[in-house]
Amino acid sequence: MNRIDQRFAELAAAGRAALIPFVTAGDPLPDAVVPLLHALVDAGADLIELGVPFSDPMADGPVIQHANERALARGVGLQRILTWVGEFRRTDANTPIVLMGYLNPIEIYGYARFARDAADAGIDGVLLVDCPLEESATAEPLQRAGLHRIFLAAPTTSDARLQALCEQSRGFLYYVSFAGITGADRLSLDAVKGRVALIKARAQAPVAVGFGVRDAESAAAIARFADAVVIGSALVDRLAAADSADAACASARAFLKPIRAALDTVDRAHAA
Repeated sequence: MNRIDQRFAELAAAGRAALIPFVTAGDPLPDAVVPLLHALVDAGADLIELGVPFSDPMADGPVIQHANERALARGVGLQRILTWVGEFRRTDANTPIVLMGYLNPIEIYGYARFARDAADAGIDGVLLVDCPLEESATAEPLQRAGLHRIFLAAPTTSDARLQALCEQSRGFLYYVSFAGITGADRLSLDAVKGRVALIKARAQAPVAVGFGVRDAESAAAIARFADAVVIGSALVDRLAAADSADAACASARAFLKPIRAALDTVDRAHAA
């Protein structure tokens, strides 16, 4: 069983919502990546979304864009990222890792080669922002290698398209809470709750909600009706000032632990 499926099964049995932090690989420092992944797990992460730096992101706001720029300036690419994940797997065989990025770096790397190397390194899923459902054949080598393709749905997704996404989703379906870029502060809980209820009635996979989740309060509010909460820009912004691996890890733990604690207070038995 894919680690993502195993983890969500464990969480469902325990009545807990998943906490999925996002960090950009190589930021704030390349030598902080592996320790930071472990620090996120220590602080309560159930899954980790690891961003692949890209020069022209279309979904990311200024905070993550700048993190991409810093990582690229330090020469961070797919090969180094897979090496880091392999190092992480030496002592953590259970925490699922999803790579989030764009097609161009994988196109250059080679789809079949990337699929093989990613699976060997211990990657569990891939979220490709610019690979729509209609281009699924492009990502077929990834699925053949056992990697889950994580799809995005948004408030603007048509009903017919949403149905197709729900039918084809594996691992989890990522619901973008509003139409826009990461890091914006305009979360409308009632609108998100209604949309997530519709998706959960159709989806074969758990539903994660991201964009606009900034702190323990907003994370707990989402966890009352979603299966997972993704928090990225607020964490990446906190990490940006770290000047060492130890500082990055301490900052990540300080930021994430209160969010984990808040999620654990949510009564999932009566979640909508």
